[in-house]
Amino acid sequence: MASRQGLAFLGLLVAVLCWSGNALVARAFYDDIPPLGLSFWRWVLATSLLLPFVARGIWAHRATLRAAGWRLPVVAALGIASYNSLLYTAAQSTEAINLTLVNTCLPLATFIGAGFLLGEWPSRRAWYGMAVAACGLLYLISRGDWATLAGLAFQRGDLIMLLAVLAWALYTLLLRRWAGYLTLPPLVLLGTLMLLGVPLILPFYLLELSHVGGFEPSAGNLAAIAYTAVFASLVAYLGWNHGVKIVGAGRAAMAMYLMPVFTALLGWLLLGEALRTFHWIGGALIFGGLLLATRPALRPNR
Repeated sequence: MASRQGLAFLGLLVAVLCWSGNALVARAFYDDIPPLGLSFWRWVLATSLLLPFVARGIWAHRATLRAAGWRLPVVAALGIASYNSLLYTAAQSTEAINLTLVNTCLPLATFIGAGFLLGEWPSRRAWYGMAVAACGLLYLISRGDWATLAGLAFQRGDLIMLLAVLAWALYTLLLRRWAGYLTLPPLVLLGTLMLLGVPLILPFYLLELSHVGGFEPSAGNLAAIAYTAVFASLVAYLGWNHGVKIVGAGRAAMAMYLMPVFTALLGWLLLGEALRTFHWIGGALIFGGLLLATRPALRPNR
């Protein structure tokens, strides 16, 4: 049981690490690839890579897929079509620090949603852990100066990011709520969601294409799409879906607090950005809060 939980948390950490890299890619190619173009071609490539390995499995589990019915396109719309399309769109009209700040609403939304939708109200220990992790995240975002938060100006993109957060929270909750209908091998479930999600993005991508055009198929742009398809899509979603199934929606959502920590580390390793004192203090608070929220309470010896 402990090893099963450990693998689940490892999957969540790998997912958040991959999505941290996705944030760096989106930031680096902001001017080169339109947001819905990046979202659409990311999933087209990911689906093309995965489909040869899962087509037979999808056919073999067709009875389960039929039984899941309308639940599958709903989950695909939230997790595949909506979240990243909204995130990339939000990045066009707000700053990265605002995106990260709005993203702090995710664990809270998931915690509350888990109580109402799943009957899984977090323990007092988990609420304390979330509060500690949230303080660490805010300290990280403010760069050690709380006055920075008071000076933030919110824009239209922040509302779009809030919609993205709510879509992802609901995706996470429904994966847990409908687990009985989605008893499929992880790759088969992911492949099915991709096949349903890509057509939902297509009309919005075509609308964007008619208004702002496409992107140059340069080596850098294609490499960016390849990263988002393989790591931010295939690897990350497999890790996240497995983690939610094992540890629950609320505890899984806590892992998202690690995204700015991992982003800072990747920026240090890949971009040569300095790690400063506020990075270490904020990261320590986040890790401490996660441990407090996710470790089971010790039972007294009897």
